[in-house]
Amino acid sequence: MAVSPLPPDAVSDESLVASGRRVLEIEQGALAAVGARIGAPFAAACRLVLGSRGRVVATGMGKSGHIARKIAATLASTGTPAFFVHPGEAGHGDLGMITESDVVLALSYSGESDEVRMLLPVLKRQGNAIIAMTGRPQSTLAQAADVHLDVSVPTEACPLDLAPTSSTTASLAIGDALAVALLDARGFTADDFARSHPAGSLGRRLLLHITDVMHSGEELPKVREDATLSEALMEMSRKRLGMTAVVDADDRLLGLFTDGDLRRALDSDVDVRAAHIRDVMTRHPRTIGADQLAAEAARLMEAYKINGLIVVDEAQRAVGALNIHDLLRAKVV
Repeated sequence: MAVSPLPPDAVSDESLVASGRRVLEIEQGALAAVGARIGAPFAAACRLVLGSRGRVVATGMGKSGHIARKIAATLASTGTPAFFVHPGEAGHGDLGMITESDVVLALSYSGESDEVRMLLPVLKRQGNAIIAMTGRPQSTLAQAADVHLDVSVPTEACPLDLAPTSSTTASLAIGDALAVALLDARGFTADDFARSHPAGSLGRRLLLHITDVMHSGEELPKVREDATLSEALMEMSRKRLGMTAVVDADDRLLGLFTDGDLRRALDSDVDVRAAHIRDVMTRHPRTIGADQLAAEAARLMEAYKINGLIVVDEAQRAVGALNIHDLLRAKVV
C-alpha cells in the first residue's frame, strides 16, 4: 500500500520530538526489564560458548536476522569466532557450514519462526548446543534450546505495538552483553582487538608503534652542542622535520631546536651566524620511547602543543624523530 506524503506543516516539531522521546523512554524501560532477568541462563549460555571447540553460528529471520548478523559480527571482533547463517538458505545447503562443534544462537521473538523451527531437528540430530533468544519462554524454539534467554519486553515502541522496535533493541543489547562477558572471561585485550581490525583507524592506533613511523639513521636530524645555529638550520633543512636533536659525543640527547625556537631566537635579535645551538636550544624536551604506540606520540603532541618528538633509548640516546605529519600520513590522527 502506497503511503501518501503529508504536507510539511501537517505535523508540528513538538509532536515529532515528543514521539521520538517516547520511543526512547519505552526502549529504556524494555532494557531495564531485560537487564533484570540476566542471571543463571545468561551464565549458562556463556559457559556453553566458552566450552565449545567450534564457532557461534547466529541465525534468525527478518529483523531478528539483522540483529543476529550484528551479534555475530560483534562476537567475532571480540574474541569469539562467529558467523551468521540465514535460516532460509540453511535449509537449502548452508547447513553444511555448521559443524557438530558449533554453538547455534537462534533468534526469534515469537519463537515460532518457520524457517528457524525447521532447522531444530537437524541441529539436534547433529548434536549442536542451541542458545535461543525469544520473547516467549513456552515457544517451540525456547523449549527445544539448551539455554533460553528471555528477551520479552512490556511493549514495542511502535504505537501499533507491531513493528519490532523495543524487542530488537533488547535482543541486540543481550547480544552485546554476551560478547562483552565472553571478552572478559577470555582476557581479551586491546591488542587482540586491534589484530582483528588491522585496516581500521582503531587498529592503526593500537598496532602502530613509534618504530613504524619514526625517522632514524641518516634521516635523523642531529647536531652537536658546539654546532653553530646556521649549521643546525642546514641540518633541519636537509632532514625536513622542522627540528633537530642536539646531542653529545655519545648521541645522548641534550636538547632540541625547532622552527619555534628559531622564531623566538630571531625575536630576541640573536646573531644567526655567530650563535651556537647550545645557546638557543630547548633543554629537557619531551621525548618518547621507540617501543611505545604511535597513538601515544599523538597524545603527547596534543597535550603539550608540540609538533614533533625525539625518540630516545634507555640511555637517553637519540635514535629517531617524528612529527605530526608522520602521524597524519600513518592515519594515526
